[in-house]
Amino acid sequence: MLPKTADDYVNGVLAGNRAIIGRAITLIESRAERHRALAKEVLMRLVPHSGKAHRIGISGVPGVGKSTFIETFGTNLTGAGHKVAVLAVDPTSSRTGGSILGDKTRMAKLSTDENAFIRPSPTGGYLGGVARATRETMIVLEAAGFDVVLVETVGTGQSETLVADMVDFYLVLMLPGAGDELQGIKKGILELADMIAVNKCEGDNDRRALAARVEYKNALNIMTPASPNWKPPVVTISGLNNYGIDTLWEKIQDHRKILTDSGELPAKRREQQITWMWSMLKERLVLALERDPAVAERIPSIEHDVAAGTMTATVGAETLLRAFGLDLDG
Repeated sequence: MLPKTADDYVNGVLAGNRAIIGRAITLIESRAERHRALAKEVLMRLVPHSGKAHRIGISGVPGVGKSTFIETFGTNLTGAGHKVAVLAVDPTSSRTGGSILGDKTRMAKLSTDENAFIRPSPTGGYLGGVARATRETMIVLEAAGFDVVLVETVGTGQSETLVADMVDFYLVLMLPGAGDELQGIKKGILELADMIAVNKCEGDNDRRALAARVEYKNALNIMTPASPNWKPPVVTISGLNNYGIDTLWEKIQDHRKILTDSGELPAKRREQQITWMWSMLKERLVLALERDPAVAERIPSIEHDVAAGTMTATVGAETLLRAFGLDLDG
């Protein structure tokens, strides 16, 4: 039976009904105006049941082995009695709008685990590759009883900062052989990291992984850590061979205890809520502007003039804002 009312959705999510959990996420991901009020009511009623999970962001360049690591890590956690949700944010094509929803293929074992839930989410072109509804999806999953939520990023652009603003712990996966790779690492990513894990530490890569660990530790020593109470460790792991994963999880738990005891974690989450509010405000303002009839009428001619060079981008933007009813000189 399909859920129709807020009660249907809320009761189904709280009962852990996987079908209704999926439909609730689809509801909040929808941009349709007819779904907005219902989605808002469902979320408001689920919020009191959320907030207790480990929220872990996982980033790394393509080829670093994120999917293999997440499958091994998630399977270890479910084997230890945890309920694990994976939000795999997919890259969406800016040309076709298509997305690669292959996460359940890439994580075949975890996807069949009854204590795991994998949700591939197309980004919809949202800034930095982070799905618009990722935060709301986390609320649904936490209310459903998932106590570990993993958010996998595409590892490009501004997605790192956006994910760091919605998780408790930010894990960056790196490849062995720091050398040239270290030169290309953005300082901002190292400053965000709560831990660096050198993955693929197996076979001939073992020596290179240990050398990379030293390089990354040295790099972190000259950075200002994100937390005054936590010095980001650098570990070597193998997602393929399940090496070092237990140690990694122990350090994540240590981080949570230290930041909870110091009061930093609850403060961080409060700040994230404020960041979320402003993010939603900006998105809604842009959406309202795009849908305004007076603005829509002016867009074609203004885009033409800006493209032709007869109007500057600044004047074009100001003209559209005035059509929207904003008095820029007031």
